[in-house]
Amino acid sequence: MRFYVPTDLRIETDVVSASAESLAALGRRCLVLTGAASAKKCGALQDLCGVLDDMQIEYRVYDRIRQNPTVDACTEAGMFARQMHAEFIVGIGGGSVLDAAKAAAVFAANPALDEQKLYAYAWDRTPLPIVCIGTTAGTGSEVTPVSVLTDANGRKRSIRDDRLYPALSLGDPRYLASLAPNFVRSCAVDAAAHCIESYFNRNAAPISRLFASRGAAMLASLLGKLDRLTDSERTQLYLASIYGGYAISVTGTAFPHAMGYFLTEEYGVPHGTACAVFLPAFLRHVETAAPADTAAFAVETRCGTQGWIDLLTSATPRCTVTLTDAQIAAFRQRFVRNSGIARTVGTFTDADAVRTLTEIFKEKGD
Repeated sequence: MRFYVPTDLRIETDVVSASAESLAALGRRCLVLTGAASAKKCGALQDLCGVLDDMQIEYRVYDRIRQNPTVDACTEAGMFARQMHAEFIVGIGGGSVLDAAKAAAVFAANPALDEQKLYAYAWDRTPLPIVCIGTTAGTGSEVTPVSVLTDANGRKRSIRDDRLYPALSLGDPRYLASLAPNFVRSCAVDAAAHCIESYFNRNAAPISRLFASRGAAMLASLLGKLDRLTDSERTQLYLASIYGGYAISVTGTAFPHAMGYFLTEEYGVPHGTACAVFLPAFLRHVETAAPADTAAFAVETRCGTQGWIDLLTSATPRCTVTLTDAQIAAFRQRFVRNSGIARTVGTFTDADAVRTLTEIFKEKGD
């Protein structure tokens, strides 16, 4: 068993202001990555800029990060960081922005790096220090060494390296209050996917299961009321996403994530929803493949398999994608020798993936 998470994680009200000295210790210049509007809407950008101004830290805001960030956008952000001689990178947002900040930190430190070298880990220099300010509650990217990016071919691919652990991660659950209901749902079921996929994982260890079951138990009490969360429950939701992040930092994800990527790439389905639509099938699979673990999970989360399926089905935003037999067959190659599928407990093959796609997405009348 190995557990290594060198990130300084802080979760509290006004956490950005309370962390001014820690931000200043990272350098005198930084590039701040955000989406187009969310960091401003929730107040996180204003909080950070106030601290940076007070601490006389020079900064520039790069607000061109979109959902499913591209390698090209991260390359450009890295170039801007070099131009201003940034000493650290700050990402404010959900998983897309935080993952982009990690990649931008790599590009900022390695001027000659291109996409091929990025994925080959041909990094001559250590990435710049990374600060993550989370404003959603899904990915747990605040505590993982993973960055999921969209490559030049439109495919989601990840890089994973201990040098990508954030130096500092700050969470203020108040930032979640501005999120749209459907976005909260997609984030919450993404966090659930992390916990569940980590628990039933070939790489699972006692400590990862501790985090996974704790996060899942918290989510089991929240998934039925995501449209009417109190401030205290938003805090619990954020904590659950962090527990899920800790869990997958040990294990990685399993087949729901591996199979969900094509829904985002080809059909624009939000990431959390794209993964969660496979969770009922995953839970039915592990119930047979790992009955003892399934029983333990039910006890630890106080929710059995059918209870989980009912909660997830109710909480997951609707996915209207339908597929023909020909489309399903065309996707099959993506699941051959796929690492996420390989991490799934029991026997799950590309043929099983095709069967699962058919059960969920088969076009009526085809």
